[in-house]
Amino acid sequence: MSAKLKKIQEMLEPVVQSLDCSLWGMEYITQGKHSMLRVYIEKEGGVSVDDCAAVSHQISGVLDVEDPISGEYTLEVSSPGMDRPLYTLEQFTEYAGNIVQVKLRIPFEGRRNFKGLLNGTEGEDILLVVDDEEFLLPIDLIDRAQVVPQF
Repeated sequence: MSAKLKKIQEMLEPVVQSLDCSLWGMEYITQGKHSMLRVYIEKEGGVSVDDCAAVSHQISGVLDVEDPISGEYTLEVSSPGMDRPLYTLEQFTEYAGNIVQVKLRIPFEGRRNFKGLLNGTEGEDILLVVDDEEFLLPIDLIDRAQVVPQF
């Protein structure tokens, strides 16, 4: 996570918590002139549309006053869903036993994309079993990771 995004997360976390939700994670996506700040929230019992609207309204006000992002962007607030992204070691530990997809920033042992069984964490690494081979992937190399829903 970039330093800028970490600062924004630290700014928004108390606001989200004041609305009885927790901040699951954030993404800042830039595509030309169109940028998006996506904020994922969690709540015991599930996140409703009203929860998303309330959080969006409150954090929008904070972002307008603090103005941590230059230029125009779209704010999107949602639940992480069944194919939830994973950001922290705690989240990887919580979802051990699930199939996950991982994309790395740079190749590790000749590859950037992995899909396999998450076996937990060890230090600052995640343990991933892909085709009976175990990989120890450093969390700081992960560009994107998400749970693969099993039906």
